[in-house]
Amino acid sequence: MSSIPTPTQAPRGSLLNANAMQKLLAFASLVALVIIFSLFSPNFFKSENLIAIMLATAVNGVLALGVTFVIVTSGIDLSVGTVMTFCAVMAGVFITNLHLPIWLGVLGAIVMGALAGMTSGALIAKLKLPAFIATMGMMNVTKGLSLVISGLKPIYFNDSPGYTDIALGSVINLPGFAIPNAVLIFFTLAILMSFILNKTIFGRYTYAIGSNEEAVRLSGVNVDRWKIAVYALCGAVCGIAGILISARLNSAQPALGSGYELDAIAAAVIGGTSLSGGEGTILGTVIGAFIMSVLTNGLRILSVPQEWQTVVTGVIIIGAVYADILRRRK
Repeated sequence: MSSIPTPTQAPRGSLLNANAMQKLLAFASLVALVIIFSLFSPNFFKSENLIAIMLATAVNGVLALGVTFVIVTSGIDLSVGTVMTFCAVMAGVFITNLHLPIWLGVLGAIVMGALAGMTSGALIAKLKLPAFIATMGMMNVTKGLSLVISGLKPIYFNDSPGYTDIALGSVINLPGFAIPNAVLIFFTLAILMSFILNKTIFGRYTYAIGSNEEAVRLSGVNVDRWKIAVYALCGAVCGIAGILISARLNSAQPALGSGYELDAIAAAVIGGTSLSGGEGTILGTVIGAFIMSVLTNGLRILSVPQEWQTVVTGVIIIGAVYADILRRRK
C-alpha cells in the first residue's frame, strides 16, 4: 500500500511545539478578554450573558469546525454562511410547509448542505476552479435560492414547538444555570470532528493533501475524491449550524448568513489553522470561536458602535493571518 506523505516538512517535534504554543496563546488571549470585559462591565459575568455567548459560539463554532477541514487541505469556503441559511430555509420548507416530522426535516436540511458542499468540491476538484471562485459562486447561488424558496419572507416554526428545543432546550441543568442543547451539540460535534481529523484515514488524507497535494496524488491517492468529501463534510456541518440558528430564532431568516463565513474562518485561523494548509486542530478552532464570541459580546456590552465592532474584527483577522505567516517562517 502506498505511504501517505507526512503532513509537513518540518520536524514532528517542532510542529507539535508550534501547535501547542499557538493554542496556548489563543487560550491566554481568551482569558485576557474575559478578564478585561469583566472589569469594565459588571454585566459580563451574569448568567444570561454567558448563555448568550455560548449560544453565539455554538453557531459560529459549528461553522468553524467545518471550515477547519477545508482550510487544512489548503482550501477555502466562502459559502458556509449562506449554505447555513439555505439549510435553515430548507428545514422550514420540510417541517412547516411539507409537514414532515422534525427529525426528517433536520436530516433533509443536513443532506442539502452536504449536496451544496459536494457541488463546491466537484467544481474545485473536477473543473479545477479556484476554491475562492467556486465557493463565492456557491455563496451567491445558495443566497439566491434561500430568497426564492422562502419568497423573501421568514419561515416560522410555530406549528412545531419542539423544534426550538434543539437549540434552546436543556438536558443539563446546573444550579441556577442551564446549558443550552445547542452548546452540547457544538461540543459533541467538536469531539467527533477531532476524532475524525486525528484518528481516521480521512483526517490523515486531509492533512496530507494540505501539506503536499502533488505528492499525495503521485502516491496513488484519488485526491479529487477526498477533496469532494471534505467539502461535502463542511456542507453537512453547515446544515447543522442552520438547524441550530433557526431553532434558536424559531424561524428561518432568508437574508441571514452573510458575514458568518468571515467569523468562522477567523475562528479557525486564530486557533492555529494555517491558511497555507497542512496544520490545524479542532481544539484551537473551539478556542478561536470563543474568542470571536467573547470579543463581539464584550464590545456590544461596552456600547461600542457596530461599525467599530466590524473594524476590530477585521483587525483581529489581519493580525491572526500575519501571526500565522510569521509562525510558518520560523
